[in-house]
Amino acid sequence: MTDKFKEKLLSQITIFDGAMGTEIYKKNFFVNTCFDELCLTAPKVISQIHKEYFEAGADVLTTNTFGANSNKLARFGLGDKVREINMAGVRLARESGNENTLIAGSVGPIGKIHHHGNHSPEHIVETLAEQIAALEEGGADFIIFETLPSMADAEFAFTAINKNSKLPYVLSFTLDENSESLKGEPIQSLLNVFRTGGRKPAAIGLNCGAGPEGMLSSVERFANLTDLPIIVQPNAGMPKNVEGRLIYMASPEYFTTYAIRFVNLGVRGIGGCCGTSPEHIRDISRSIRPLAKTASFEKITVKEHREHLKEPVPLAEKSRLGAKFAKGEWIATIEIVPPKGYDLDPIIEKAKQCKAFGIDAINIPDGPRASARMSPIVTASKIQEGAGIETILHFCCRDRNLIGMQSDLLGCAALKINNILFITGDPPKLGDYPFASAVFDADSVGMAKIQSRLNRGVDIGGNAIKDPTRALIGVGADPNAIDIERELRRTREKAEAGAEFIITQPVFAVEPLISFIGKISDLNIPVIAGIWPLSSYRNAEFMKNEVPGVVVPDSIMERMSKAKTKEEQRLEGILIAKESIEKIRKYIRGIQVSAPFGNVQTALDVIR
Repeated sequence: MTDKFKEKLLSQITIFDGAMGTEIYKKNFFVNTCFDELCLTAPKVISQIHKEYFEAGADVLTTNTFGANSNKLARFGLGDKVREINMAGVRLARESGNENTLIAGSVGPIGKIHHHGNHSPEHIVETLAEQIAALEEGGADFIIFETLPSMADAEFAFTAINKNSKLPYVLSFTLDENSESLKGEPIQSLLNVFRTGGRKPAAIGLNCGAGPEGMLSSVERFANLTDLPIIVQPNAGMPKNVEGRLIYMASPEYFTTYAIRFVNLGVRGIGGCCGTSPEHIRDISRSIRPLAKTASFEKITVKEHREHLKEPVPLAEKSRLGAKFAKGEWIATIEIVPPKGYDLDPIIEKAKQCKAFGIDAINIPDGPRASARMSPIVTASKIQEGAGIETILHFCCRDRNLIGMQSDLLGCAALKINNILFITGDPPKLGDYPFASAVFDADSVGMAKIQSRLNRGVDIGGNAIKDPTRALIGVGADPNAIDIERELRRTREKAEAGAEFIITQPVFAVEPLISFIGKISDLNIPVIAGIWPLSSYRNAEFMKNEVPGVVVPDSIMERMSKAKTKEEQRLEGILIAKESIEKIRKYIRGIQVSAPFGNVQTALDVIR
């Protein structure tokens, strides 16, 4: 039982629940009430809150025992109810989930000690140990020390949990905007608490604080200072007083954008603190679970049958694009998005226009931003057939399981769609169909490995196929990633899996791209830079604020804002794109220019 928490953190991103206190307050229990005692006096209310979090997608339910130590309970005349309240708290949480739900025994700071109380460290440790023992007896899976405000409080918690308990535990700190404790202590000193002996925590946490935005920099620092799993549970922003009520203004959507950033920084547990609700957790769960599955999918396993392996087709023979890569020639491609309907005639005409201009290939996205469009495989096939120009098919891992994806790759080989860019894909929450299921049986690393094996005549089951496929394997990269070290590591994993070229996210700030290419130069993989000619100031705002992985510098926003008419803004966007290409040309092997809103002429004007 005690190992379940550690195993879950290591195997997947774990969704914690949200606030208990503010949810109780919503049910008309005011602040002069002992919220912990409600485990005894209003169990149905507490159970209902737990159930709402469970139904929202929480893997972990936290007991309503934050203040259930003898010192805090004594203020309400309940100092002798520690065992009863804490055991009830565990029982209510346990009954509200299922057999896979983990129960976190919540232990808050001991609180202000009464004037005539015992202030000795030994007494404080005994007070905490008493509560821990009750939670352990009740059947909690692990203990979470929440909202630790200082190094001293962390030391008390560390000593208490190591006194008699065998449960895994989490030390979760509250930090200010300077990433220091509420007493001005730096993160490093807080982490030194458990380095002096005793059982180490199963994870380190951050909770409460000024909200998700304020916590981001602290998480970045934390990630560089510890190899323990990190759990993040921010407040829903800073509360505002609205007619006497404290209201937290961070919407579930806003909260989730930061949850995704936390996952990208390597965080293993996500939940909420004050002001968050089941709606926040539901939104996080819908968006994080696909990423969680991908994050835990380190490497796709392909059965080894070396006797079936054949030599892959040489790069220059895979496609015309492959031949240009082999010769070291400059490559220009244009991205055209498949239609939302099924009329392909306009796109084929645009592709013909591109071929006449000398463009090397048409990039075909696969459900960008989780949109539902015509099959990109059919679109690619019809363009190659009708316009006589090669395509680069973006192959998204979100919508099909492994068997379906392998079938599609074999279909691509039959249709001579030989240039394939493997991408993991955006979660459905980002698109118009947020309740669609995301599969994510593999990520882009796993799919590159599968395609590499198909190129050698072996499928995912180790079965031989008659003729090896001839796919040119491409992958994506984000030079502006928040966690650039993770992005570099992932890029190297993609290269090891068989990647033969890279296409980046749209480039506006050129310095991160140049730095990124320098750090992967030893891989000798050609890089094609994504270029997006901004069509208007509004388009620039959308790219800056809504598209993951895209950074639009303020200097570019200012330039776009100075252009008055829409045509002037379009021309300014083209000029900015041209300038970006000139700055990065010597570092890259080619460009992928997007056709904003299907305007191929704008893309051609950039290349011209």
